[in-house]
Amino acid sequence: MAEKSPSISVKIAQLVQEIYPELDPDILASHIIDAFWPDEMPRRKRGRVPGNTLWSQRDALVITYGNSIIDGAFKPLDLLHDFLLRYLRGAINSVHILPFFPYTSDDGFAVSDFRAVNPQLGDWPDINRIAGDFTLMSDLVLNHVSSQGNWFNAYRQGQAPYDKFFFEASPDDDLSMVVRPRTTPLLQEVETSNGPRHVWCTFSHDQIDLDFRNPEVLLEFLRIIRLHVDNGVQIIRLDAVAFLWKVVGSPSIHLPQTHAVIRLMRLLCDYAAEKIILLTETNVPKAENLSYFGKGDEAHAIYNFPLPPLILHAMMSGSATYLHKWQRTMPPAPMGCAYLNFTASHDGIGMRPAEGVLPDVEKEKVIDTVRDLGGLVSMRALPDGGQSPYELNITFFEAMGGTFKGKDSHHFDRFICSQTIVMSLEGIPAFYIHSLLATPNDHAQVDHRGMNRAINRHRWDYPALQALLADPQTDQARALGALTGRLKLRGAQMAFHPNATQFTVSLEDPRVFGVWRQSLDRRQSIFALHNVSDQAITVPTTSINMIEDENWVDLLSSEAITHDAPAITLAPYQCRWITNRA
Repeated sequence: MAEKSPSISVKIAQLVQEIYPELDPDILASHIIDAFWPDEMPRRKRGRVPGNTLWSQRDALVITYGNSIIDGAFKPLDLLHDFLLRYLRGAINSVHILPFFPYTSDDGFAVSDFRAVNPQLGDWPDINRIAGDFTLMSDLVLNHVSSQGNWFNAYRQGQAPYDKFFFEASPDDDLSMVVRPRTTPLLQEVETSNGPRHVWCTFSHDQIDLDFRNPEVLLEFLRIIRLHVDNGVQIIRLDAVAFLWKVVGSPSIHLPQTHAVIRLMRLLCDYAAEKIILLTETNVPKAENLSYFGKGDEAHAIYNFPLPPLILHAMMSGSATYLHKWQRTMPPAPMGCAYLNFTASHDGIGMRPAEGVLPDVEKEKVIDTVRDLGGLVSMRALPDGGQSPYELNITFFEAMGGTFKGKDSHHFDRFICSQTIVMSLEGIPAFYIHSLLATPNDHAQVDHRGMNRAINRHRWDYPALQALLADPQTDQARALGALTGRLKLRGAQMAFHPNATQFTVSLEDPRVFGVWRQSLDRRQSIFALHNVSDQAITVPTTSINMIEDENWVDLLSSEAITHDAPAITLAPYQCRWITNRA
């Protein structure tokens, strides 16, 4: 007789013992269930069995601010919805609207109220309408809140329960090991009704870190997740989650309690009646990033953070050597999990994930080329008091304007090649709106706001953008047309399922990056080849092992490819998707 699976209450209690060993696990488990399922809301009797049913090859995501498109008359969320329906439907089915809550700084990541929509963008009904047409991702900014929000104001006044919501430390504590992405002082002294206190600020002094050692903080965020899910959100992005748990005298990143909290959230999501996907945002080196899959019991999906700097280097150097070497060592995502592949986001191109992958001399070449193309470099503080490049600030379209050799005439083709690599790899492809729109660097906003990241956070005037998209000769129309066309084609290929088999193709020429994808039913194969150089290249047909009794065709050019041809030619920056089932 099969052993009965433990109830969700028992499973929660087991995790609670890892996170809060001093508390009664059964009582806290009961509070957790009440927070996530208030009013006897329905839930699954058994957790979802890990599988490949949460996504398909048709899934692709756009990343955007709620006000990336404005016109001065209509609500930005309504304009965004119109843009999504008018230009992206059929190519992209998911949208990540970056923090759409009231905030005080960091373009939304200093949240002052998690339960409201920023009135400058719209309201919950506007969010609901978008969620009715697209899979919606929202941000759970769970590491910190605004210094001017209600929670922190109540903390300073000593009001329960917020008087114990924030992490305090002493300037005398040993904080030398703390890992963080900023150069500002870690502690900030603030006046409270109980006298001066020093609060922990991983990111900025307007972003005060919460203290998850207090279970009431966890319970409040579970209630917030429920609110978002009830408003149509299906993907929860755990922002800066690596820093969630702090221990004085430790690096205070990736601590065991952080992973246990994520396992708890995953457990709740898997028992939810609704489809809820957890995505962790951990801009760190490879091994640390992969740890957030856990044993297939933490994040459903993780960002493939090494990909942006490695694709950037490949396109600038004309060699896929390091991209190829890295890809060969990447494990497939665990069953029920997936990678989120991208080249650009609202932040810059993170350089920490390139640590141990790109040699320092190659990173310096990339940094110098980005600067030559009008980009900027942001730094992070090191434990020894020094600084190191943290991210490159530039739109990815502008970053493709040249190579280590300088600017050339291959700007557009190089850009499309870089984005096609993202579409070809195992995982779910994601595209920042300013990549889809070939947005130029916004230096005026950098000057106006005094923030490097503003270079890649342009706000398009919708009528002006529509005029550009109506002209087939503009960069905007060409980029959007090329990328959406390839995404529609990709969505029809079973071999591009996020969990379809992938092998890195070993090619003698380092200028070609290739992967082999095979559908889960093994019926379709695709050899995805990408010329990352400005030179025409021939690839021996024998190097991709085409089955001789199949009919092969390049999906991107519609060219028939015969297995007995001596070679396959790739023009500068040309990509080929060679398949046996078109």
